[in-house]
Amino acid sequence: MAPTPATPQEAVRPREVARPLPGADRPAAARPPRRWTAPCTAAALSTVAYCLGLALYGSYPFGPRSRAVNDLGNQFVPFHARLWDLLHGEATGDLFFNWSSGYGVPFLADFVTYLMNPFSLLVGLFPRELADLPVFLVTLCSIGLAAALMTVLLGRLHPGSGTLRALLSVGYALCAWVLNDGAADPMWMWGPVALPLLGIAADWCLRRTRWVAAALLVALAWAGNFYTAAMATLATGLVLAVRLATAAGMPPGARLRAAGRAVTAALTGVGLAAPVLTVTLRASRAAQPAPPVSYEARPTVLYQLAQLLPGGHGGVPTPNIFIGMPGLLLVAAFPFVRTVPVRARTAWYALALGVAASFVWKPTILLWHGLALPNGSPYRAAFVLSGILVMISWLALAHRPRPGELAAGGALVALLAWACRDQGAVGAATWLLVAGGGTAALAALVALAAPAALPPVGARTGPRTALTAALAGTVLLTSAYTVFSVTAVRGKIAWFRPKITMTRGSLAARAGLAARDDWPRSRTDPGPHEFANNDPLLLGGEGGAYYSSYVPAATARALAGLGAGWYMRGRHTLSFEDPVGRALMGVSSSLLPAPQGPRGAFTVDRARPAPAPLLTVRSRLAAPPRGPESVFARQERVLGTPVYEVPELTSAAGTAPVRGRGGWLLPPSALPAAAAPPAGPNGAGTTFTARCTPGGTVVWYAPWFWGQVSGLGTRTKGIGRADTTANPVRVLGRVPDDGTVTVRFIGRGRQWLPARPLGCLPPGALERAVRALRGPVALSAGGHRLTARLPRGSRGHAVLALPAVRGWGCAVDGGPRRAPASYGGLLTVPLRPGATRLTCTYVPPGLSAGLAASGAAGLTAGAVAVGAQLRGRGRSRRRTTKETRG
Repeated sequence: MAPTPATPQEAVRPREVARPLPGADRPAAARPPRRWTAPCTAAALSTVAYCLGLALYGSYPFGPRSRAVNDLGNQFVPFHARLWDLLHGEATGDLFFNWSSGYGVPFLADFVTYLMNPFSLLVGLFPRELADLPVFLVTLCSIGLAAALMTVLLGRLHPGSGTLRALLSVGYALCAWVLNDGAADPMWMWGPVALPLLGIAADWCLRRTRWVAAALLVALAWAGNFYTAAMATLATGLVLAVRLATAAGMPPGARLRAAGRAVTAALTGVGLAAPVLTVTLRASRAAQPAPPVSYEARPTVLYQLAQLLPGGHGGVPTPNIFIGMPGLLLVAAFPFVRTVPVRARTAWYALALGVAASFVWKPTILLWHGLALPNGSPYRAAFVLSGILVMISWLALAHRPRPGELAAGGALVALLAWACRDQGAVGAATWLLVAGGGTAALAALVALAAPAALPPVGARTGPRTALTAALAGTVLLTSAYTVFSVTAVRGKIAWFRPKITMTRGSLAARAGLAARDDWPRSRTDPGPHEFANNDPLLLGGEGGAYYSSYVPAATARALAGLGAGWYMRGRHTLSFEDPVGRALMGVSSSLLPAPQGPRGAFTVDRARPAPAPLLTVRSRLAAPPRGPESVFARQERVLGTPVYEVPELTSAAGTAPVRGRGGWLLPPSALPAAAAPPAGPNGAGTTFTARCTPGGTVVWYAPWFWGQVSGLGTRTKGIGRADTTANPVRVLGRVPDDGTVTVRFIGRGRQWLPARPLGCLPPGALERAVRALRGPVALSAGGHRLTARLPRGSRGHAVLALPAVRGWGCAVDGGPRRAPASYGGLLTVPLRPGATRLTCTYVPPGLSAGLAASGAAGLTAGAVAVGAQLRGRGRSRRRTTKETRG
């Protein structure tokens, strides 16, 4: 790429003028412009190094090891499978609403958060069963684009060799944050792209050019992923402040005008992407709260400094920031490069140190993460520090450091490595990279800095080319080995054990569910058989499982109140497992683990009796039950008919429980191994007895119980932990002929049970209740719209088996659109006597406001563009007139 003219902030006094980089002394005519050579080189080197490192480890797609770690398998592969369905017209729902998950949930906030990386659209070019491959390509293409754009940005900071800029940009694209945090979260991978995008936009504002284009770059950065773009915007503002503060000879008025242009371009760009923000903000406010996060245990300063050294992964959460050995050596040499003004060296180092310190101080942690402590990876903004370090390394190299200055930087790196030798992130791979790769990189940099590497005009450039090629080879090999070593270290941590998403089993399950699909007359639920946390998106069907940051609190509470389970404090909902819960939600078939056969086998089970319709017409709604509320009473209220016998328990054997207010306290008891048979009458645990109608079905419900529940010839496991993990209502077995139900609870530590944790369904009770419900004459549900033709004489209320979330509006017989109410957590619409037609549509809250803001920002950008065009024509006419008169 041709060198860019220096701006005032790069101007230095004559005695401080930097020597030109190799090749910079050639006349312009001898250097043909190759604007894209350096960015393409950076993209190629970074992507090849990443692929080579994964191939050495044997990771997908170059080996048998799955890379679907944590959210990559649980969220991103299923969400991309959903995107495939949308692109190919096979989805149940559209961008506004998802009928498949959580028994019906909003989808637009999920789309703009998880799927707006432009490379996600690649999923549509591949078969659905290969969704893992385009998800990998999202990461790979983002790495290449980040390297290319950083190469361009470095040229805007200071002119110089495109090849050397490309080599430093490889360290940015494969920084520690990318390898440890971003690679498993394709949505976050737009962050390393957004930082140089915003840097280029800020540079245009600094040079008083391309204001509209700068605003468009801001909009692109924020639309791709607003979360990481917000971090990149804050970092870009800090970088711009440093550039303005260190600009020599720039009048104060010019500094203020440049800052004003940057601020207005940023606001306009964010305004163009406003629907992304307004929709997700409203969805986030309505979402189930995340588990509390604590940042009290800060990593030590030495442990943080160890993260500058490449190749390792520590066990303590810390900002991941390394940028490879060439970049680290140049950052260490930067304070010693005398051709860089002291003020600039001080300002850039103060910026890096200030940003590093801000990552571990709670007020600034909140600032980086949008005023909310993140749940999960605690240092999601660390990529911006890696970008700042790469900028510093380029400023050092662009000013042609002398061999002694580079040697001082090498000594500082050696001292850092020795001081951090006992830190958890420093291992054998780190020493190999520091000693081997660092020595090779330092030697190449010193040789390039020597006068012999700078041939006179017209002379052959063989030595310089050979040295640059040697440095490029060092960067490629050390980067690939860094990818391999970090991936291998992470692979040994149990928490990073990957999911296996697209397998023969999951594909067969999808085919089995499709064969039974009867939507919208009933639901086909993927059930509790988990391939991933978002099985309905992965497999199809219409289930209760849903894992997202945007799980509506109304959905989580409604499903839990009716007896469904959850994980992560309700941010991962589960399907119903009991007959009444499935009947209420219209589930006609469920995917269940096969009772016999190899592990991983499954069967699609048809519900008996048949479920209730998805829409039922009730002449009146039952009032909330009097007295102590229970899950059985809540289910009966929504069903409209009593169906349960809820017996009182009697302690019969084992450890004596303590009867407390509202429940039973079980003393600690030893939990036998999973393979051990149930304890005997006088063994561990507590045995209760109860009386029910013979032949009925017994279910148990103890949402926060952790242990084993055995009886009636079966044994189930509870994993409840208040209020993080909730057990669903589960089937225990059939009531014996004598009507006596014996059940044993064996808990881990002290456990709490509800006063009446058992419910019995007498034979035929549920079937009679369902048969009494009136359904619609016809029902259609597609996109974000539901239409029902009601039976003659309808009055009272229509109850929809759909969680009552904000955004729905319903109209009866073409009347005005009104928000429905909630009945036991489900949507209900009042009907006037003789109603014949019901139409409900969903509009994402915040969308209208976002579109209005986007339209205003678009008008602003258009007005500026037209004004600039008119001013340009006016100047051209005046110039022509002067020339004519002359």
